[in-house]
Amino acid sequence: MLAAEAGMSTSSLYEHFRAVTAMTPLQFQKQLRLQDARSLMLVQDIDATTAAFRVGYESPTQFSREYRRHFGEPPARDIARLRASQGLAVVA
Repeated sequence: MLAAEAGMSTSSLYEHFRAVTAMTPLQFQKQLRLQDARSLMLVQDIDATTAAFRVGYESPTQFSREYRRHFGEPPARDIARLRASQGLAVVA
């Protein structure tokens, strides 16, 4: 749909998108979802499963696997490290 709106073929859109972002549209979308989930977990203090569903993942296992691949640690450990490094504490 986006390619049609831009007046180009799907393959041409992918090629141009990759030239600008150095990733495919799917990789870009995945990165945005992971960053959004990280922000939700950090700011709203929600668990990884809830964050995964909120950003569009259907499988918490897949989310955790992709999160670890992208950020280098599992979600809970990454969020704990971020909170500690920023001096943030969870207020109950």
